[in-house]
Amino acid sequence: MIVGFSWGGWVTGGTASEMAAKASRNAGEQLVASICVEAFVADANAAGNLVLLKEAKTYERDNFIEDGGWIIVPGLEKQITGAADVCAQRLLALESLPERVVVPEASTTDTMPTKG
Repeated sequence: MIVGFSWGGWVTGGTASEMAAKASRNAGEQLVASICVEAFVADANAAGNLVLLKEAKTYERDNFIEDGGWIIVPGLEKQITGAADVCAQRLLALESLPERVVVPEASTTDTMPTKG
């Protein structure tokens, strides 16, 4: 039995709970980091901010992301620990910033064509 639990891949209920909690935290980090990258890139001063992020010391980068507000997700009551670090890592890995796509706002004079 000891061999089965040690090397057979079986885990106890407590270990399974720990593994599930870790997977949940990792998924939260990845999701919030993705939202963060999108918000960072959409910022009007994204290129300048990326330069500042690259110049920041490694231990200051998560604070830079948090202070910029890019990590904030509406509806979340508290920050996801580690998401700012993941966001910074993803931004630093970019070769260049993707081009921003600007969607024109619909004017109030635009109307839908009618039949007839």
